[in-house]
Amino acid sequence: MKQGLSLRVSQHLALTPQLQQSIRLLQLSTLELSQEVEQMLDENPFLERTAEEAAREEFGLDAVDTPVPRDEAAEGEFAAAPAAASTAATETASATTAETDGPAADIAEHEPDWEGDGTVDMAPDDSEWGGDAPARQNNLGDDERADATELARSQESLQSFLHRQALSLRLNENDSAALRFLIESLNDDGYLEDSLPALASGLAGDDNDQFDELVHHFQVALGLLQSLEPAGVGARDLGECLSIQLRQMASEDETEEQALVRKTALAICKQPLELLARRDFKRLATLTRSSEELVRAALQVIARLEPKPGRRFVDVERNIVIPDVIVTKVGRGTNAKFRVMLNPEVMPRLRVHDIYASALKSHKGEGSQALSQRLQEARWFIKNIQQRFDTILRVSNAIVERQKSFFVHGELAMRPLVLREIADELGLHESTISRVTTAKYMATPFGTVELKYFFGSALGTETGGNASSTAVRALIKQFVSSESVKKPLSDSQISEMLKEQGIECARRTVAKYREALRIAPANLRKAL
Repeated sequence: MKQGLSLRVSQHLALTPQLQQSIRLLQLSTLELSQEVEQMLDENPFLERTAEEAAREEFGLDAVDTPVPRDEAAEGEFAAAPAAASTAATETASATTAETDGPAADIAEHEPDWEGDGTVDMAPDDSEWGGDAPARQNNLGDDERADATELARSQESLQSFLHRQALSLRLNENDSAALRFLIESLNDDGYLEDSLPALASGLAGDDNDQFDELVHHFQVALGLLQSLEPAGVGARDLGECLSIQLRQMASEDETEEQALVRKTALAICKQPLELLARRDFKRLATLTRSSEELVRAALQVIARLEPKPGRRFVDVERNIVIPDVIVTKVGRGTNAKFRVMLNPEVMPRLRVHDIYASALKSHKGEGSQALSQRLQEARWFIKNIQQRFDTILRVSNAIVERQKSFFVHGELAMRPLVLREIADELGLHESTISRVTTAKYMATPFGTVELKYFFGSALGTETGGNASSTAVRALIKQFVSSESVKKPLSDSQISEMLKEQGIECARRTVAKYREALRIAPANLRKAL
């Protein structure tokens, strides 16, 4: 085998640490970006908040209304004011003409442009997330505002509520301990998942005498637990939960007819719950030896019961969505336009620490190389954040321009749109658009929605055009909301109604869209 040397020329795109950081920041959500900024502030001594941002953090103030000028002399300073960083109209959105081959090239070749002099009049505080949630404005004063996370955590837990009720019961030491143990064994829904023997065996071990004693105390405690509020707590399954609530509904002024209906409902809860879910009136009437009319009346009573007694006590942190982009309407009538603005509340105001940077320039001793690298990392981080928000703004402008009908007429007027269209218009890669539209939200006149909401596939129409799948889903939801509760529309009927509207949509597609909208099938939507 003969050895030799050869020279070959090739081109490849290398992802530098700066580009990797830029790509990673682009796909972060608002909360994740805030955590990343806090981490960088702790790790890098050359990075600091601007004076206005520090005041907001310390006193909990709103965004500073006075525009902060961007000092070109300060190295890497990102003190973008709400107006200077956020104002851009859809009709003046700039489009790049450079052809690129990937997301790294998108970020490497694109330079941010932060120009504008508008003002931000409103930043909706939309705590209801989803396409149908209305955008709302918080009217509370500064001293009346409370941290939403603390409010979500301040509610009393189910266990605390039950322990407080147990204090009023006169129990001996053993029964009181058994009741406390059962309360702590409940799940979030208020159910006792483990059987009493299983709980006793975990405490007694191989001692049979202690096992029997524990089972006895647990049986007494279970009866006491199931008598507490909320009704149905301590049940082992759904049937028992409903039965407990039905038994607690008994009262002295109950009529004979009401008692008969309640008795029938108790008998239904002892039957397989699949029959109850399918509303098989004939089968339930046969098993309970009642008439179909009585079974229907009993099912109406059961439908008003709570299947999860601990639901209102679950300490779930509310999903608060803060929009990254705010779209406001400017003008009226045919002259109406939509202005796209970055939300100043989510934009970190960072800069390079001037004193430390100046000290490093005058000091060239030991360790200066490592400090210079940290200074360069701070500059990169600020620049990458600038590029992140600039890219979000450009993509949002393009989306609003393409979906103007939505902002005027709502989701029924949504147009088909895919990532490739926006990518080609802005000269970016599809993966870049995907990163920008993931976990980023826009406040619109019809609520706060994710940027991905504006993208949907196309369905053919009789006229040869296309209809957006988002608009078709909205149309299905409209059909279902206006249907007769006694004769709900089947998927085939909805498909025929869409064809009457000129939209070709198969029954299976209707079923897929209906399930995505969390709409039950026709047999389960039928009123009792």
